[in-house]
Amino acid sequence: MLTFTSYTVENVRDPFGILSGKRYEFVINLDVPEDDELYVENGVSARVIVKVEEEQTSIVSYDLQETSSGKVLDFDMEEDEEAALVLFCSEHLPE
Repeated sequence: MLTFTSYTVENVRDPFGILSGKRYEFVINLDVPEDDELYVENGVSARVIVKVEEEQTSIVSYDLQETSSGKVLDFDMEEDEEAALVLFCSEHLPE
């Protein structure tokens, strides 16, 4: 199970007004156990774009990256981890 340790969130601007809903970019630092396949010595973070439309929050895209270098890791989260990520993002949306 992943633990979210810290995060930042920013509104993604849509200057042309062509996207439905609102978009936010989260960068979330993850505490990954050493025995997990996602573990990287320099830390792992998730860069997540979420969409909020009609009270529904969903992931548009995400990348797992090495925290210190920003290098994108070639891993995907499992369904339960993605669900936890959506829940975390929906609970930490800016006002």
